Amino acid sequence: MKSIAWERELSNAKIEQRSIMIMSRNQILAVGLCLLALPFNLPTFAQEDVSRAAWKAKPYPPLPDDVMRKQVVIWSDGTRMAGDVYLPKNVAADVKLPAIVFVHGTGGVKKMPWSIKLGVESARRGYAFLNFDYRGWGESDSRLMMLEEMPEPDAEGKVAVKARAIRWQMDFGDQITDIRNAIGFIAGEPNVDFERIGVFGTSYGGGLATWMAANDPRVKCAVAQVPGMGGQRGLPYYQHAYTLMAQQARGEVEPVPFKTGAPGGTMAAYKHIRYNPSKNVVYDVFRAVEKLKTPLMIIDAGNEELMDITQQGGLVAQIVKENSSPVEYHVIEGMTHYGIYGEHQDAILKMELNWFDKYLKKSNE
Repeated sequence: MKSIAWERELSNAKIEQRSIMIMSRNQILAVGLCLLALPFNLPTFAQEDVSRAAWKAKPYPPLPDDVMRKQVVIWSDGTRMAGDVYLPKNVAADVKLPAIVFVHGTGGVKKMPWSIKLGVESARRGYAFLNFDYRGWGESDSRLMMLEEMPEPDAEGKVAVKARAIRWQMDFGDQITDIRNAIGFIAGEPNVDFERIGVFGTSYGGGLATWMAANDPRVKCAVAQVPGMGGQRGLPYYQHAYTLMAQQARGEVEPVPFKTGAPGGTMAAYKHIRYNPSKNVVYDVFRAVEKLKTPLMIIDAGNEELMDITQQGGLVAQIVKENSSPVEYHVIEGMTHYGIYGEHQDAILKMELNWFDKYLKKSNE
């Protein structure tokens, strides 16, 4: 006999979907469309098709002769995350490099060719570059949700349970933890100067990188490109999020979105992704940047098709500037959201690495 109410209600998934996804037009703009991502030729996947095994089997493109890559395991709250560290080839054992931690947007993983290019070019400029998959994304292990009552642990604290693998969650609270642990990992690398670490985020990862720059003292410089900053939140957002939280806590709907929570509209191609607004109440970029002191560069697309940049990157840049903190804001005319991963990548990456150089490199480097 199933012990929790939501298991009895899975046959009513359509009803649950409506209860979770009902939002006003303003909420959708603030919470959904601005939390965007990557690759410009993303195929349409079902959730079960975007497996960890498939990403592990996907080969890397060849590396240039002057760059090396090592695959690493990053522990985040007890779950293994898969990461790649890019370094200049033959770097001396006693050399301490500045480091960049890359933060992906929707569906972004470390084996995407455009993100591999970021690692290669950063290493060529003298950086250690960490590209990683969030928990439950790409090659990283899944978090687990037990589907039945947990038995008593044995003498070693071990249990055998029936569980669901939780994957592809848009869960900012957990992803903030993942980024913190990625920073912790790179800070411990032998060739890294832990006092010179930057974060580099794209799409909704640009918002996460901005939030981290405002809240984590280890971050000394940040770049956010085509960023979805999450929108300014009002009473309707919090009413929706806390109502959903109550329903999840009581087992009246799925405690973690699985059959429900898939994006729609312009985000429908990412149908393997699951939104969970109740987990995102801890994350507010606009409040965070009111105290930001870390140097921040924002790159927006002049032909951005997925959000109003004046209410996203443009507004954040304005807030930071009014606080007299170091900020550069650039709008690339003629570029679309996804153009930053294609024809515009080379020119923009030079700007971004110059920004990191300014704040993370020593004068004699």
